[in-house]
Amino acid sequence: MSGQLKNDRLIRALRRQDVDCTPVWIMRQAGRYLPEYRATRERAGDFLTLCQTPELACEVTLQPLERFDLDAAILFSDILTIPDAMGLGLTLHEGEGPRFARPVRSVTEVAALGVPDPERDLGYVMDAIRLIRHELAGRVPLIGFSGSPWTLATYMVEGQGSRDFARIKSMLYNEPSAVRQLLRVLSESVSIYLTAQAQAGAQALMIFDTWGGVLGHAEYRHFSLDPMEQIVEYLRSDPVASQLPLIVFTKGGGQWLARIAAIGCDALGCDWTTSLREARRQVQDQVALQGNLDPAILYASPERIRSGVADVLEDFGPGPGHIFNLGHGVTPGVDPDHVKVLVDAVHEFSRTKR
Repeated sequence: MSGQLKNDRLIRALRRQDVDCTPVWIMRQAGRYLPEYRATRERAGDFLTLCQTPELACEVTLQPLERFDLDAAILFSDILTIPDAMGLGLTLHEGEGPRFARPVRSVTEVAALGVPDPERDLGYVMDAIRLIRHELAGRVPLIGFSGSPWTLATYMVEGQGSRDFARIKSMLYNEPSAVRQLLRVLSESVSIYLTAQAQAGAQALMIFDTWGGVLGHAEYRHFSLDPMEQIVEYLRSDPVASQLPLIVFTKGGGQWLARIAAIGCDALGCDWTTSLREARRQVQDQVALQGNLDPAILYASPERIRSGVADVLEDFGPGPGHIFNLGHGVTPGVDPDHVKVLVDAVHEFSRTKR
C-alpha cells in the first residue's frame, strides 16, 4: 500500500527501512490547541457528534496537515468507541472527561456484553476512514487505532477516568475470572474493529494501552499484554490487516519493552521516561521505536524545543526504525507555532545526520 503514497516515510520507518529524514506525527495532533479544531467542534455541538459525523471527523483529521509538514494523518476518533457501541451510555463533557451511565461491575453485566459489528455499530468510523483516504489522495498514510482491552476495561468498570483504578483492581484481585471474560470480549472486539479499519483503508494501525502502566509486573502480562498478543495474532491472520504495520504503545511500560516487542508488533511507542537508546538495547533493533519528547516541552521557547528534538534524535542514534513523536498527546494550551517548530526541527536535524 505504501506504493500509492507520495510520502511513505512513516511506513518505511515502521518497517525499519531507510528514509531521507525521520518521519514525525504527533499523538492528538488534531485537538483543542488548534483554533480551527475548536471552531469545528463548536459547529458540531459536542465531542461525540464530532467523532460520529464522518465529514467533520475527516475535516479535523486533515486540519493539522494544512499547518504542519507531518508525515502521517491519524484518524480522528476516540478510544471509547467500542464500549459506547456496547450500549454503556457514553457521555463526554468539556472539562469532565468520559462517563458511562451503565458501567460494568458484575459477572452478569460482563456476560451481557456483545461484540460490536464494525460496519453496523461503528460504521461512522469506517465511513470516516474511507472519506479521509479519499481526501488525502495519497499525500501521507492514515493511521487507524483502538484502545487496548485493558484500557477500555478500566473505563468500563470505573465508569469514568480514575486516579487509583480502585474498582477494576478490586475486581481483578477478587474476581479475576470476570475481568478475564471482559478482556476476552474486548480482545475480540478490538481485533474485529482494527481489521475493519484496515479493510476500510487505514494504512498503519496503533493500539493505545494508556493504562497498562498502572498494573503490577505479573498483572501486566496477564491482563494487558496477553490480550494485545491475541489481537496481533488475529490481525496477522487477516489478508489485509496483516500487510499493515502495527504500533503498540503502553504508557509507563518502559520496563516491559522486550516483552511487548515479542508479541509480534512492528513498532513500540515510548513515553518520555524511557531512553530510546536503552529501548533499542532492550529490543535489539527487532522493532521500530516511536517517540518520545515530553509534551510539556511545547510550552518552552522555540530554542528549547529545537534542542529537545536534537536530544531525542541523538538518543535514538543512527540507523533506521525511528518515528518521532511526543511521549503522549499534545495538551490544549500549547501554541500551534511551537508544534511547527518541533515538526520542522525533526526534518531539518535528521536530514543533516544522514
